[in-house]
Amino acid sequence: MFLQQHCVGRGMLQVSGMHVYTSGDVEAVNGTDVRLKCTFQSSASINPDSIVISWSFRPLKPGREQSVFHYQQKPYPPLEGIFRKRVSWAGDVMGRDASIILQQVKFTYNGTYICQVKNPPDVHGTVGEIKFRVVTTASFSELLLLALAIGGGIAAVVILLIIFVSCRRCKTKTQRQLEGNEEARRKERKDPTVCHPGRAIHLYLSETSMEIDSSDGMISEASTKDPSSSESEGPSSDEEEDDDSD
Repeated sequence: MFLQQHCVGRGMLQVSGMHVYTSGDVEAVNGTDVRLKCTFQSSASINPDSIVISWSFRPLKPGREQSVFHYQQKPYPPLEGIFRKRVSWAGDVMGRDASIILQQVKFTYNGTYICQVKNPPDVHGTVGEIKFRVVTTASFSELLLLALAIGGGIAAVVILLIIFVSCRRCKTKTQRQLEGNEEARRKERKDPTVCHPGRAIHLYLSETSMEIDSSDGMISEASTKDPSSSESEGPSSDEEEDDDSD
Protein backbone atom coordinates (compact mmCIF):
# COMPACT_ATOMS: atom_id res chain seq x y z
CA MET A 1 0.00 0.00 0.00
CA PHE A 2 1.37 3.37 -1.01
CA LEU A 3 0.49 6.28 1.25
CA GLN A 4 1.28 9.95 1.14
CA GLN A 5 1.92 11.50 4.53
CA HIS A 6 1.76 15.23 5.18
CA CYS A 7 2.84 16.91 8.38
CA VAL A 8 0.16 19.10 9.86
CA GLY A 9 0.52 21.20 13.04
CA ARG A 10 2.50 19.83 15.96
CA GLY A 11 3.53 16.33 15.02
CA MET A 12 0.04 15.37 13.65
CA LEU A 13 0.01 13.21 10.54
CA GLN A 14 -2.74 13.18 7.94
CA VAL A 15 -2.76 10.08 5.77
CA SER A 16 -4.07 10.47 2.25
CA GLY A 17 -4.37 8.12 -0.69
CA MET A 18 -6.79 5.99 -2.69
CA HIS A 19 -8.47 3.04 -0.97
CA VAL A 20 -10.37 0.48 -3.04
CA TYR A 21 -12.76 -2.10 -1.56
CA THR A 22 -14.18 -5.20 -3.27
CA SER A 23 -16.49 -8.04 -2.27
CA GLY A 24 -13.74 -10.68 -2.10
CA ASP A 25 -14.75 -14.13 -3.40
CA VAL A 26 -17.72 -14.27 -5.76
CA GLU A 27 -19.54 -17.32 -7.12
CA ALA A 28 -22.09 -17.37 -9.94
CA VAL A 29 -24.05 -19.98 -11.87
CA ASN A 30 -23.09 -20.58 -15.47
CA GLY A 31 -25.11 -18.41 -17.89
CA THR A 32 -26.30 -15.86 -15.30
CA ASP A 33 -25.42 -12.19 -14.79
CA VAL A 34 -23.34 -11.15 -11.80
CA ARG A 35 -22.35 -7.79 -10.33
CA LEU A 36 -18.70 -7.27 -9.40
CA LYS A 37 -18.84 -4.73 -6.63
CA CYS A 38 -16.04 -2.18 -6.22
CA THR A 39 -16.12 1.00 -4.09
CA PHE A 40 -13.42 3.51 -3.25
CA GLN A 41 -12.46 6.29 -0.85
CA SER A 42 -10.28 9.24 -1.79
CA SER A 43 -8.84 12.02 0.32
CA ALA A 44 -9.30 14.41 -2.63
CA SER A 45 -12.66 15.63 -3.84
CA ILE A 46 -14.18 13.59 -6.64
CA ASN A 47 -13.60 15.11 -10.06
CA PRO A 48 -15.77 13.25 -12.64
CA ASP A 49 -13.70 14.67 -15.51
CA SER A 50 -10.37 13.33 -14.28
CA ILE A 51 -11.19 10.13 -12.38
CA VAL A 52 -10.02 6.92 -14.09
CA ILE A 53 -11.34 3.41 -13.36
CA SER A 54 -9.77 0.27 -14.82
CA TRP A 55 -10.85 -3.36 -14.56
CA SER A 56 -8.51 -6.17 -15.61
CA PHE A 57 -8.67 -9.97 -15.60
CA ARG A 58 -6.07 -12.56 -14.65
CA PRO A 59 -7.11 -16.13 -15.61
CA LEU A 60 -6.58 -19.18 -13.40
CA LYS A 61 -4.38 -20.84 -15.99
CA PRO A 62 -1.12 -19.18 -16.94
CA GLY A 63 -1.79 -16.44 -19.43
CA ARG A 64 -1.54 -12.74 -19.98
CA GLU A 65 -3.64 -10.24 -18.09
CA GLN A 66 -6.30 -8.60 -20.25
CA SER A 67 -8.49 -5.51 -19.98
CA VAL A 68 -12.10 -5.98 -18.96
CA PHE A 69 -13.48 -2.43 -18.68
CA HIS A 70 -12.32 1.19 -18.68
CA TYR A 71 -14.01 4.38 -17.47
CA GLN A 72 -12.87 7.95 -18.07
CA GLN A 73 -15.63 10.55 -18.24
CA LYS A 74 -17.76 7.77 -19.77
CA PRO A 75 -17.78 3.94 -19.91
CA TYR A 76 -15.59 2.14 -22.45
CA PRO A 77 -16.56 -1.55 -22.80
CA PRO A 78 -14.02 -3.88 -24.43
CA LEU A 79 -14.12 -4.07 -28.23
CA GLU A 80 -12.46 -7.48 -28.45
CA GLY A 81 -11.61 -10.51 -26.38
CA ILE A 82 -13.79 -12.87 -24.32
CA PHE A 83 -15.55 -9.95 -22.57
CA ARG A 84 -16.74 -8.23 -25.74
CA LYS A 85 -20.44 -7.34 -25.36
CA ARG A 86 -20.45 -9.14 -22.00
CA VAL A 87 -19.63 -6.24 -19.63
CA SER A 88 -21.77 -3.22 -18.66
CA TRP A 89 -21.23 -0.26 -16.33
CA ALA A 90 -23.07 -0.41 -12.96
CA GLY A 91 -21.21 2.23 -10.97
CA ASP A 92 -21.55 5.88 -9.99
CA VAL A 93 -18.32 7.89 -9.68
CA MET A 94 -19.96 10.61 -7.55
CA GLY A 95 -21.27 7.89 -5.27
CA ARG A 96 -17.75 6.35 -5.12
CA ASP A 97 -18.94 3.20 -6.86
CA ALA A 98 -16.91 1.55 -9.65
CA SER A 99 -18.93 -1.68 -10.03
CA ILE A 100 -19.50 -3.54 -13.30
CA ILE A 101 -21.82 -6.38 -14.43
CA LEU A 102 -20.68 -9.53 -16.20
CA GLN A 103 -23.40 -10.88 -18.44
CA GLN A 104 -24.02 -14.58 -19.14
CA VAL A 105 -20.86 -15.72 -17.41
CA LYS A 106 -18.94 -18.72 -18.74
CA PHE A 107 -16.38 -21.08 -17.24
CA THR A 108 -13.65 -19.20 -19.08
CA TYR A 109 -14.40 -16.25 -16.78
CA ASN A 110 -12.90 -18.08 -13.80
CA GLY A 111 -10.03 -16.06 -12.39
CA THR A 112 -9.11 -12.86 -10.56
CA TYR A 113 -10.59 -9.45 -11.40
CA ILE A 114 -8.67 -6.33 -10.41
CA CYS A 115 -10.35 -2.95 -9.81
CA GLN A 116 -8.09 0.12 -9.85
CA VAL A 117 -9.20 3.74 -9.31
CA LYS A 118 -7.23 6.96 -9.79
CA ASN A 119 -8.54 10.33 -8.71
CA PRO A 120 -5.77 12.91 -9.21
CA PRO A 121 -3.93 13.86 -7.15
CA ASP A 122 -4.73 10.48 -5.52
CA VAL A 123 -3.10 8.17 -8.03
CA HIS A 124 -1.47 5.77 -5.58
CA GLY A 125 -3.12 3.41 -3.18
CA THR A 126 -4.63 -0.03 -2.86
CA VAL A 127 -6.28 -2.04 -5.62
CA GLY A 128 -9.29 -4.31 -5.18
CA GLU A 129 -9.24 -7.98 -6.16
CA ILE A 130 -12.13 -10.40 -6.66
CA LYS A 131 -11.65 -14.14 -7.04
CA PHE A 132 -14.45 -15.22 -9.34
CA ARG A 133 -15.70 -18.78 -9.86
CA VAL A 134 -18.39 -20.07 -12.22
CA VAL A 135 -20.35 -23.17 -11.10
CA THR A 136 -23.00 -25.37 -12.66
CA THR A 137 -25.50 -25.03 -9.78
CA ALA A 138 -25.95 -22.71 -6.85
CA SER A 139 -24.18 -23.62 -3.61
CA PHE A 140 -26.08 -24.83 -0.55
CA SER A 141 -25.72 -21.47 1.21
CA GLU A 142 -27.21 -19.63 -1.76
CA LEU A 143 -30.09 -22.11 -1.97
CA LEU A 144 -30.68 -21.73 1.76
CA LEU A 145 -30.75 -17.95 1.48
CA LEU A 146 -33.15 -18.20 -1.45
CA ALA A 147 -35.43 -20.58 0.47
CA LEU A 148 -35.38 -18.29 3.51
CA ALA A 149 -36.22 -15.30 1.34
CA ILE A 150 -39.14 -17.13 -0.31
CA GLY A 151 -40.38 -18.47 3.04
CA GLY A 152 -40.17 -15.03 4.60
CA GLY A 153 -42.14 -13.53 1.73
CA ILE A 154 -44.86 -16.19 2.02
CA ALA A 155 -45.05 -15.72 5.80
CA ALA A 156 -45.42 -11.96 5.37
CA VAL A 157 -48.24 -12.45 2.86
CA VAL A 158 -50.04 -14.89 5.20
CA ILE A 159 -49.74 -12.49 8.15
CA LEU A 160 -51.09 -9.62 6.07
CA LEU A 161 -53.97 -11.82 4.89
CA ILE A 162 -54.84 -12.82 8.48
CA ILE A 163 -54.81 -9.18 9.58
CA PHE A 164 -57.03 -8.22 6.64
CA VAL A 165 -59.57 -10.98 7.35
CA SER A 166 -59.64 -10.12 11.07
CA CYS A 167 -60.27 -6.46 10.29
CA ARG A 168 -63.08 -7.39 7.89
CA ARG A 169 -64.75 -9.62 10.48
CA CYS A 170 -64.45 -6.98 13.18
CA LYS A 171 -65.91 -4.37 10.87
CA THR A 172 -68.81 -6.67 9.88
CA LYS A 173 -69.56 -7.49 13.52
CA THR A 174 -69.57 -3.82 14.49
CA GLN A 175 -71.84 -3.00 11.56
CA ARG A 176 -74.29 -5.73 12.56
CA GLN A 177 -74.36 -4.46 16.14
CA LEU A 178 -75.09 -0.94 14.92
CA GLU A 179 -77.86 -2.24 12.65
CA GLY A 180 -79.38 -4.20 15.58
CA ASN A 181 -79.34 -1.15 17.82
CA GLU A 182 -80.96 0.94 15.09
CA GLU A 183 -83.68 -1.71 14.58
CA ALA A 184 -84.38 -1.77 18.33
CA ARG A 185 -84.74 2.01 18.40
CA ARG A 186 -87.08 1.83 15.39
CA LYS A 187 -89.30 -0.71 17.14
CA GLU A 188 -89.41 1.42 20.28
CA ARG A 189 -90.58 4.40 18.25
CA LYS A 190 -93.35 2.32 16.63
CA ASP A 191 -94.71 0.81 19.91
CA PRO A 192 -96.96 3.45 21.64
CA THR A 193 -97.02 1.55 24.91
CA VAL A 194 -93.33 2.07 25.40
CA CYS A 195 -93.47 5.85 25.60
CA HIS A 196 -97.11 6.19 26.84
CA PRO A 197 -98.17 3.22 28.99
CA GLY A 198 -101.37 5.00 29.98
CA ARG A 199 -102.54 5.08 26.39
CA ALA A 200 -102.23 1.33 25.93
CA ILE A 201 -105.35 -0.31 24.54
CA HIS A 202 -106.30 -3.55 26.26
CA LEU A 203 -108.36 -6.00 24.26
CA TYR A 204 -110.59 -8.62 25.82
CA LEU A 205 -111.64 -11.79 24.10
CA SER A 206 -115.31 -12.49 24.55
CA GLU A 207 -116.65 -15.97 24.80
CA THR A 208 -119.18 -16.83 22.12
CA SER A 209 -121.48 -19.77 22.68
CA MET A 210 -124.11 -21.42 20.56
CA GLU A 211 -127.42 -22.14 22.29
CA ILE A 212 -129.63 -25.05 21.11
CA ASP A 213 -133.29 -25.16 21.96
CA SER A 214 -134.03 -28.70 23.07
CA SER A 215 -137.73 -28.41 22.18
CA ASP A 216 -137.42 -27.91 18.46
CA GLY A 217 -133.68 -28.58 17.87
CA MET A 218 -133.21 -25.11 16.37
CA ILE A 219 -130.02 -23.23 16.91
CA SER A 220 -130.57 -19.86 18.42
CA GLU A 221 -128.32 -16.83 17.98
CA ALA A 222 -124.98 -16.82 19.69
CA SER A 223 -124.75 -14.99 22.95
CA THR A 224 -121.75 -13.05 23.96
CA LYS A 225 -120.69 -12.85 27.55
CA ASP A 226 -118.18 -10.54 28.97
CA PRO A 227 -116.20 -12.27 31.69
CA SER A 228 -116.10 -9.08 33.67
CA SER A 229 -119.90 -8.85 33.79
CA SER A 230 -120.56 -12.37 35.11
CA GLU A 231 -120.16 -11.37 38.71
CA SER A 232 -122.48 -8.33 38.41
CA GLU A 233 -125.46 -10.28 36.98
CA GLY A 234 -128.42 -10.95 39.25
CA PRO A 235 -129.68 -14.36 40.36
CA SER A 236 -130.81 -16.83 37.71
CA SER A 237 -134.43 -17.65 36.82
CA ASP A 238 -134.25 -20.98 38.63
CA GLU A 239 -133.31 -19.24 41.81
CA GLU A 240 -136.25 -16.83 41.38
CA GLU A 241 -138.68 -19.73 40.95
CA ASP A 242 -137.37 -21.32 44.11
CA ASP A 243 -137.94 -18.12 45.94
CA ASP A 244 -141.54 -17.89 44.65
CA SER A 245 -142.31 -21.46 45.68
CA ASP A 246 -141.20 -20.65 49.16
